[in-house]
Amino acid sequence: MPQQIDERQARKRYIRHRQTIVFSISGAVLAVAMVIALLFNFHVGGLGLIATSAASPNYGNPAPCAVKGDDGKAKYVNNNSVGVRVLNGTSHAQFAAAVSDALGVRGFDMQQTGNYSSTNVERTTIYFGKNAVNQAYTVAGNFTDATMVMTAREDQLIDVVLGATFNNLKDEKQSPQEGKEITSIEGCKAVASMTKLPADTKHDAYPAQQ
Repeated sequence: MPQQIDERQARKRYIRHRQTIVFSISGAVLAVAMVIALLFNFHVGGLGLIATSAASPNYGNPAPCAVKGDDGKAKYVNNNSVGVRVLNGTSHAQFAAAVSDALGVRGFDMQQTGNYSSTNVERTTIYFGKNAVNQAYTVAGNFTDATMVMTAREDQLIDVVLGATFNNLKDEKQSPQEGKEITSIEGCKAVASMTKLPADTKHDAYPAQQ
């Protein structure tokens, strides 16, 4: 009888020993996995970093080439001839009004400001149509990190939707000057070949229709 009890106790000790080993290994694996996840999450040593659209021309959005004139050159236009509406795509109050005022000082024909349909816009975006390509390049040249998006818009209004990446306007001395030649975005397409454009948003036509 004592021998049977000893065998039973020995079996229990063996099972507990195996469970301890399994739990220890599982714990070690989970700890290693957690450490690796943290390394990737905080990009330690560059782990987890991938090429983003920020490294791509126009932040990955297709863009039209600037339109050339009779002299074969595409040129920046006079700020006074560009109608601009600034929309706030963030949760910061009065953001659009402040930027609109700053652009107005630079001579742009500022239209009424407002709020965009979302307050979670990441990157400042300049929306324009096929009839205001050079105007859009002129506006974009005043920003340090804006992306240009051509829509199905027919008139010449330029919409600037402010995003979280906006910090400040480019120094005015480094901004486009009327008559200077435009350097089109790398990989741009001819305006006529830009198809499947995003739908236009509701707005008052610019210039105002008579």
